[in-house]
Amino acid sequence: MSASETDLLEITAQSVENDPVEALRDALSDVLAGLVAAGCGPHHLREMIWETDRPEAFHLSRHEVELAYREVFAGFRPPIRLTPKSEAGLIIRARHAAAQPLPETLVDGYSLRELGRQYSPRLQADMKALFRQWSRDGEAFRTRHGAADLAYGPGRFETLDLYRPAGAKRAPVFVFIHGGYWQASDKVQHAQFSQGLLDAGYAVAMPNYGLAPDMPLEGSIAQSVAALNFLVREADALGLDPTRLHISGHSAGGHLAAMALCALDAPPVASALLLSGLYDLNPLGHLPLGRLLGLDDAARATRLSPIAQPRPEATRTAFAVGEGESDAFKAQSAALAAKWQAPAPLICPGHHFSMLEGLNGGALLDLALRTAEGS
Repeated sequence: MSASETDLLEITAQSVENDPVEALRDALSDVLAGLVAAGCGPHHLREMIWETDRPEAFHLSRHEVELAYREVFAGFRPPIRLTPKSEAGLIIRARHAAAQPLPETLVDGYSLRELGRQYSPRLQADMKALFRQWSRDGEAFRTRHGAADLAYGPGRFETLDLYRPAGAKRAPVFVFIHGGYWQASDKVQHAQFSQGLLDAGYAVAMPNYGLAPDMPLEGSIAQSVAALNFLVREADALGLDPTRLHISGHSAGGHLAAMALCALDAPPVASALLLSGLYDLNPLGHLPLGRLLGLDDAARATRLSPIAQPRPEATRTAFAVGEGESDAFKAQSAALAAKWQAPAPLICPGHHFSMLEGLNGGALLDLALRTAEGS
């Protein structure tokens, strides 16, 4: 054993939940709590051992298992070894490096520690409870409305769910791109936020996209454009009006939606509603998250930043942020709204995540409809 290996610390967590997704949420959340207590983060992880009597149920090749892992640790994934055991339940042994002092660097006036807090919206909510609720609500909504995966491309993530308003023969379509720091979450976990737009007569399309770091951000942007082109190309078959195409996105999805607006191969988009997005990626390059995504390359971060793109003149654009957002997230939206000559962002009730509830009624839905209808 090398000296560096002997210096590693270990956190042990376990769960007796029968459902593997719930067991992972419980055990991994306890591992994360242990990391935080040690002054560390997911980037300090070096190895995990998962011990279980049902290794096939916890295999990372299962989509549900991968998403449950990403809910807690996003794209940070050390080597994971799955080990069978005879006793029921799941035990996770996570080995991690010790925290090191941060450089005394200022970015946009923030220390690196404060910069990390500014760009960590997960601090605003109990993420285990939130993802559990979103998963239940989204799956129930999807089941009630009979949505099915439509493939807009050949990749396993290149699918979308389409929800249609009752009785509409040629409905306008509103495309919603989910967030998750480009590394987590799923279209199903956001299905429930379609109801307000459906009631207003809009079809709602919710695409998935490849998750980072497995999929570079360039690929996720291209997939978002491909989903738009699919809806236009298949509009007649799906009963959609391609001349009334609208786009929205939340958090990282706001970034993808904004970049899709600027893509040369994107179809015409009538309106965009950008919700608490990330539009200048350069600050992220100073954080472990940004380094994982390759945003410490300043030229690439600038190239992938909507703030560096010209205003999409043919699209009516609106912005919104949650009242409980960090100053940095609010500044991101205000800066792009000013650059693109759009109205100042709407300040919605709630934090980074709960603001989405406004899509089902209230000022946020009103803004979406006014922007879409040009009124």
